[in-house]
Amino acid sequence: MFDFDFGKLMVVAIVALAVIPPKDLPRVMRTVGQVVGKMRRMAAEFQGQFMDAMREADLESVRKELEALNEKAKIETSFDPATMIRDDVMKAVERPVDIGTSTVALNPPDAELPSQEAAAEIESGLDDVRRELEALNEKAKVEASFDPKAAAPAPPSPAPRETPAEAEAPAAKQSAAE
Repeated sequence: MFDFDFGKLMVVAIVALAVIPPKDLPRVMRTVGQVVGKMRRMAAEFQGQFMDAMREADLESVRKELEALNEKAKIETSFDPATMIRDDVMKAVERPVDIGTSTVALNPPDAELPSQEAAAEIESGLDDVRRELEALNEKAKVEASFDPKAAAPAPPSPAPRETPAEAEAPAAKQSAAE
């Protein structure tokens, strides 16, 4: 508040010693201390009131924001899952389900009978399929009676290995021919 540094306080103290007589000096110092104390208390009280006003303003704005959020978050209807399920079941039981009518005729339309030639062709196709099935059945029976051990080929015998001398011989013959 007042810009007093150590140098200025020394000048004031020297002037006070020169002006105030030594016998009144303790009383003056006590009075100056009381005045400085009162000034500090008043400054602290003012600062406290100012801080309280700031906190109230902040709290008031926070309280208003919270009330606005609460208003937005309010749900008009209560949430009761049991009631919701009961209502759905009652709706399903009370109202009949509307099923549409079928457009498919229950009696098949009069089908044209195949001609004699088409019937003979179909019959011959069926005979061919029967013969193929019988051939496959016979083949399966033959394979089922097959003994894999009796018909297994003998394992191949290992090829004879060449000795190093035999491997060098063709190379020596080739070099001699050149």
